[in-house]
Amino acid sequence: MGLHIVLYQPEIPANTGNIARTCLGTDTTLHLIHPLGFEITDKRLKRAGLDYWHRVKVKEYMGIEELFKSYPEACFYFVEDYGDQVYSDMDYSRKDGEIFFVFGQETKGIPESLLKKNQERCIRIPMGPDVRSLNLSNSAALVLYEALRQQAFPKLK
Repeated sequence: MGLHIVLYQPEIPANTGNIARTCLGTDTTLHLIHPLGFEITDKRLKRAGLDYWHRVKVKEYMGIEELFKSYPEACFYFVEDYGDQVYSDMDYSRKDGEIFFVFGQETKGIPESLLKKNQERCIRIPMGPDVRSLNLSNSAALVLYEALRQQAFPKLK
């Protein structure tokens, strides 16, 4: 059983570094879908993740289908403003399987074709009309901590 954050073709190294730090602090695995908009050795990535990067559980894939094939029984949620369901209204309390939260590119989001195939698993974070989206690392932390709260913060103190 575990929680996972998936970054679909992330473009900004500081966002990925911040998310990596959150993943380490919550015992969550970070999955990166290529192509990345930066080198994994980028100084900005490491700076945002501080000196923790080498301890983060990171897995890389050449495409999202490779990820899906690696976890055929997992439950995938797609975080996008496209979703009808609010992230906090979903039930993440399952203890018998893997839960993945998929986040899209900072500039383009998750491909529409992928969202259409998974409409029942598209979730959104409510926000006011004056912004297009929240920062990716903030969004990942919000959704992840809601799932952890519902699971009574396993392995966290």
